[in-house]
Amino acid sequence: MDHLQSMRVFQCVVDEGGFAAAARKMDLAPAVVTRQVQDLEQSLAVRLLHRTTRKMSLTQAGEGYLSRLRLILSEIEEAEDQVRAHSSEISGNLRVATTSLVAVNLLAPCVADFQRRYPAVQVEIHTSDRPVQELHQFDLTIVRQDDHLDADAVVRPVLDMNYVLCGSVQYLQVHGVPEAPEDLSRHRMVRLHTPGTRLHAIALANPAGGDRRIEVAPVWSVMSNDDETTYQAVLAGAGLTFLPELALTARPHGGQLRRVLAPWVSADGLKLVATMPSRRFLPLRTRTFLEFFVQHVQKVAATARAVQPPAVA
Repeated sequence: MDHLQSMRVFQCVVDEGGFAAAARKMDLAPAVVTRQVQDLEQSLAVRLLHRTTRKMSLTQAGEGYLSRLRLILSEIEEAEDQVRAHSSEISGNLRVATTSLVAVNLLAPCVADFQRRYPAVQVEIHTSDRPVQELHQFDLTIVRQDDHLDADAVVRPVLDMNYVLCGSVQYLQVHGVPEAPEDLSRHRMVRLHTPGTRLHAIALANPAGGDRRIEVAPVWSVMSNDDETTYQAVLAGAGLTFLPELALTARPHGGQLRRVLAPWVSADGLKLVATMPSRRFLPLRTRTFLEFFVQHVQKVAATARAVQPPAVA
């Protein structure tokens, strides 16, 4: 038995959520994947997975084994990457998790540029409304700084930007333009909401007025736990919402999105961070992509601030 390969197969089965998915991922026959895991369990004399026709889950022994296994395999990958750095190009698989809006506006364009320079790196992008909950399953997780990160998570700042109030031209023609924060009570609002949390009042700040703050509690008309869905609903004319400044400039919308209520911004800015399970076991491809991504985001943010479309008065 190739013990190292069996360890890699076991980790892939867990990460992909099943034997068939792991077989596709590793380009192996399903029977080979099943045998590799069975051989591993036999060599350890312990069951690692509970398996039924409908469900697969880790046993208690499997959970403990996998947590140590990830560190071992990461260290092996790091050693291999260090050798490749002296003799060949950066390669391998990179798993990144984030929200839909970040993936569409920042990650996908960055990946295209990155692979032009490093074509041997395969990048998997997973989107979720709560990517922080899957931190330890990915090489990089791009989340908001206030997403209740684990104390042991390694964090790298990526972006600090305002949320601005936006609406589509279609919506503003029908419902009018708010002239003061209090006017939001008469408007339709599209809200981003995480299930299981309380929907708070909207806090606004006026940077031009000494950071004066005010809270409003408008009635929402559309609510979603997915930020890309929120963006599309606003673009279609469903109501007003707060979007990052770069959402107005980083992707084409045909001039259909306009900022309103300037200079007011959301009192809670967008602070994105990149989190990693471990600083010690960080493959070269992960370090390289992280630096590339941070530089890409900084360029996009600088462009967004310099090329802001005119606000609707």
